[in-house]
Amino acid sequence: MSTDLVEFRQRAREWLAANAPAGGTGPGSVAEARAFMAKLYDAGFSGISWPAEWGGQGLGQAEQRVFDEEAGAYTLPTYYFSIGLGMCGPTVVDLGTDEQRRRWVRRLLRGEDIWCQLFSEPNAGSDVAALQTRAERAGDGWVVNGQKVWTSVAQHADLGLLLARTDVDAPKHKGLTMFVIDMHAPGVTVRPLKDMSGRSNFNEIFFDDVHVPDENRIGEVNDGWRCAVTTLLHERLSISGGVGGVAGGRGNPASFEALRATCDTADPVVRDALVELYVRERALELFNARLGQETRAGIFPGARGSAGKLLLAELTQFRADLATSLAGPAAVAWDPETEGAGGLAEALSVAPGLALGGGTNEIMRNIIGDRVLNLPPEPRADKNVPFKDLKVGTQQ
Repeated sequence: MSTDLVEFRQRAREWLAANAPAGGTGPGSVAEARAFMAKLYDAGFSGISWPAEWGGQGLGQAEQRVFDEEAGAYTLPTYYFSIGLGMCGPTVVDLGTDEQRRRWVRRLLRGEDIWCQLFSEPNAGSDVAALQTRAERAGDGWVVNGQKVWTSVAQHADLGLLLARTDVDAPKHKGLTMFVIDMHAPGVTVRPLKDMSGRSNFNEIFFDDVHVPDENRIGEVNDGWRCAVTTLLHERLSISGGVGGVAGGRGNPASFEALRATCDTADPVVRDALVELYVRERALELFNARLGQETRAGIFPGARGSAGKLLLAELTQFRADLATSLAGPAAVAWDPETEGAGGLAEALSVAPGLALGGGTNEIMRNIIGDRVLNLPPEPRADKNVPFKDLKVGTQQ
């Protein structure tokens, strides 16, 4: 490791020891998270490898990895910014105009704006291109009407990356356009949805005649699917890499380290199960490290990010099953007066969601087969059919 990286690691270690919340177990309040992001940015640790001309630190992936390694010992209050940092921000950097990058990137990195991703709809989840939310020309902008659902952090978001239909005469993949929408604009209604963890981790959103200026359009009109693919690639890479604590390494009560510390490791059956868990965790860690090395060399991982996302989803479910069998009743019942009580139950309850969010395991396997292994794609009878002629959701 170079002298510069050693010095960077030491600086990151000292800053985290002095500034990371002690004993943090959750996302904290939005105000606390914004304040922490501002401190993180001012110290040079937010947007470490993002371009300096748009507000990043202009360093490399090596510095980012060093910081992530040191930050792994803490639960940083960055959850509310995970969608922006992992998905929306990188899309703006890749596809936005210089004016859009100047307007939004630094504010995101400094915690001034929380972002959400507005793709999925009640009738267009795995088949995102079948979405029905409409954006129609109106003067120098657009008017949006429709509904989105399963949108993380939308109840706290300032901005959203929206995919909407702008041409019903084109096939479903070719009539979409991407916009950045003000989540506080008139006509935007956000309704939190409670999941089985007891929290409202996602929301449904309604758009009623919401005006969006054309300057908020990302990419060309009707080129939204290409933009969406860019976002989805970043999403799968960020999920598999654990942006915002999604992967939940050392801080996860169902991880190898946590279970090893609480289980009877003299039992050979338990030892065998823990070895399997360690191998799966280590394999995903090394796979992500390889993708990171390729990225540093200028090789974008592309569809292989779907393999990382699939590995994480399967690992998370394996963790949940193993933790449940080892913890027994303690996995679902606890003394509420005990510090950290219920943490394992919460980790278990959110585990199935990783096999759905960001694309189901089945979709990930299709992508890997089609775009990584070059297997024949599945037949698509609607590929060249105008969207208005399809029977999709409420469009009969």
